[in-house]
Amino acid sequence: MIKALIFWSIKNRFFVLLATLLLIGWGAFAVKNTPIDAIPDLSDVQVIIKTNYPGQAPQVVEDQVTYPLTTAMLSVPGAKTVRGFSFFGDSYVYVIFEEGTDIYWARSRVLEYLSQVASKLPADAKPQLGPDATGVGWVYLYALVDRTGQHDLSQLRSIQDWFLKYELQTVPGVSEVAPIGGMVKQYQVKVDPDKLRAFDIPLSHINRAIKRANQESGASVIEMAEAEYMVRASGYLDGIEAIEAIPLGANLNGTPILLKDLAEVVVGPQMRRGIAELDGEGEVVGGVVVMRFGENAQTTIANVKAKLEELKRSLPEGVEVVTVYDRSGLIESAVNNLLEKLLEEFIVVIIVCALFLFHFRSSLVVIVSLPVGILVAFIVMYHQGINANIMSLGGIAIAIGAMVDGAIVMVENVHKHIERTPLTPQNRWQVIGEASAEVGPALFFSLLIITMSFLPVFTLEAQEGKMFSPLAFTKTYAMAAAAGLAVTLVPVLMGYCIRGKILSEHKKPINRLLLACYSQGPELAESNGHPCFNDHRVRFLAIG
Repeated sequence: MIKALIFWSIKNRFFVLLATLLLIGWGAFAVKNTPIDAIPDLSDVQVIIKTNYPGQAPQVVEDQVTYPLTTAMLSVPGAKTVRGFSFFGDSYVYVIFEEGTDIYWARSRVLEYLSQVASKLPADAKPQLGPDATGVGWVYLYALVDRTGQHDLSQLRSIQDWFLKYELQTVPGVSEVAPIGGMVKQYQVKVDPDKLRAFDIPLSHINRAIKRANQESGASVIEMAEAEYMVRASGYLDGIEAIEAIPLGANLNGTPILLKDLAEVVVGPQMRRGIAELDGEGEVVGGVVVMRFGENAQTTIANVKAKLEELKRSLPEGVEVVTVYDRSGLIESAVNNLLEKLLEEFIVVIIVCALFLFHFRSSLVVIVSLPVGILVAFIVMYHQGINANIMSLGGIAIAIGAMVDGAIVMVENVHKHIERTPLTPQNRWQVIGEASAEVGPALFFSLLIITMSFLPVFTLEAQEGKMFSPLAFTKTYAMAAAAGLAVTLVPVLMGYCIRGKILSEHKKPINRLLLACYSQGPELAESNGHPCFNDHRVRFLAIG
């Protein structure tokens, strides 16, 4: 069957070359659109439920929020582990799913079960899902700094929360922009307990009054002169004076009791659980850009930096954005290092083929077929969703040494046949076909055997499987492509590249030098005191 495939490829060489051009174009598209990252994503498929329960102790949060959520999430389809953590005022529940679960299917199932348990939670507890990202989604970190001192931490935090955050979330691939540090501005009502007692007003009444005052309501429409006028009551609070003027009731004389009569209203920072500092120079406000699951890290970071450059013109005077962490440098270093090694391997293969075959056009067969095999591996990578990272590209680097074996053996066998039967325009394709068919089946199946050498890696699971499976996949795809090209494209390329006079094996300079060293082996061995044997080959190995 392999011999028939070889002769068919030679007979229909136009279609083989056309298919090769299509593969090159398809491969170039795959290389351009394959997501790039520094390392494989080892994270589990997980969905995080974050619940704010302000002012409550960890034990209260555990009993009233974390426990009901964790017990409800145990029955989510595909969930293998549910972990709950309770902190002061916050609850986190991690639902970890089985390998291969689609993250958006998992999020929809969690939302479905979350709606069933929401009625059992306290009224002040507001659960929400975390971002659709993974543990390696933290790709960029920046800090807002004002070295002139014109803006304090609360103003910088307002710029982050109400300007930069919303603008950066419009960047494709960004799942969340999480703020760090600074002061969150809030209006604080400091109630005097003595005045509460004097007016006989409970604290809960003040809380309800503030909530009622900070809302709008509508009352349908009024029709006047064949026109409708919408009726609404505007009651949003817009400053300290508006809050101080909230009525709480009336005294015995009918005089209104206002909030300012019982409390002091000031602007202050929200209670913090941590700070952000930069280079030991003091507190700053930061933002963490979290990448969405499955996105291209390098492209996402480039888009974020371009967006920040655009937004810098709109920042207040004195405020600057300082890059703190940028993964694109690590990605570029890892990818460039592997690309350099791939280029070095290309050069070594070309030099070795040219020196030992002493025929540059023969080395072109290897030069052309090798990149095509790599592009085929990228095509499968792209459609399988494997990122181009240090492990997946490393699999291609490992495979290069074996990928060229088929082309080199094919070319060498053609040279042997040409020594016996000189090429003419009439017999060129016949000689190429016979030489290729002689070693083609053995080469094809030997390359397939090498292709299967990484099969045990596919049995790895969990983080080990995620780490090494990209390497095994790409190495297998590259070797399978090399096996297919060895019996299709390589014979056609040899027919076009190998023409004219070919030096015999004993006339090639490198071969003559090696044969001379080989023939001098016995004399060198005897002069150096090594034992000599009747077989010259054994004597040559004895001095090695």
